[in-house]
Amino acid sequence: MNGGRLHAAVAASALAGEDAHHELLHSIVDTARSIFAARASSIILYDEQADELVFRAASGESAGQVVGSRFGGGEGIAGFVLRSGEPLVIEDVTKDPRFARDVAERSGYVPKGLIAVPLLRGERTLGVLQVLDRPADARFTLAELDLLALFGRQAAIALDIVEGAAAARRVLADDPDAAAVARVAEALDALEGPRREAGARLMKALEEVLSGATGPRRGDDVLLQ
Repeated sequence: MNGGRLHAAVAASALAGEDAHHELLHSIVDTARSIFAARASSIILYDEQADELVFRAASGESAGQVVGSRFGGGEGIAGFVLRSGEPLVIEDVTKDPRFARDVAERSGYVPKGLIAVPLLRGERTLGVLQVLDRPADARFTLAELDLLALFGRQAAIALDIVEGAAAARRVLADDPDAAAVARVAEALDALEGPRREAGARLMKALEEVLSGATGPRRGDDVLLQ
């Protein structure tokens, strides 16, 4: 698993549907787990409407069991990272008062150590990326925290692109007029030379009509010539 696969998954997700979105999420957790040679990794996304964190993808220990489970947006270490926007390195979670053992037990995997970073996009926190348990002879370091935070920022950008593409697909599916405009724009993109220039003027005129502009512009009478 490498960055190339992650980039390919981003491109596919921006154009395709839910299956490609899952592929992107799994690419992120697989890559993160591979980078740190960790036992497990997961992405926990924030459901703003429910104020809950949702396990959306996991790799490694108990991966199949945890996906889809939910817990409160302020619970546990993930909840702290979400609310604070700050990354954390914890060598022994059992000694940290923020650790929610019940949440971990419900997930099917109770870690000993972890790194957790927020998935930040502008002022929004999309969720939390966490990597759980290094090999027995390795410890999490601050340098690795910086590395995962960098990876998390790239992952957040990818998720934001996918989220925007999904929103656009929903608009097109629900609004026949928007879908018609999208088809016109697609047809315009395929034009060349004078026909493309005329089409661009037509689209500009349409934009002015839709935005409430009044009065003819010089040259509008020859748009379709």
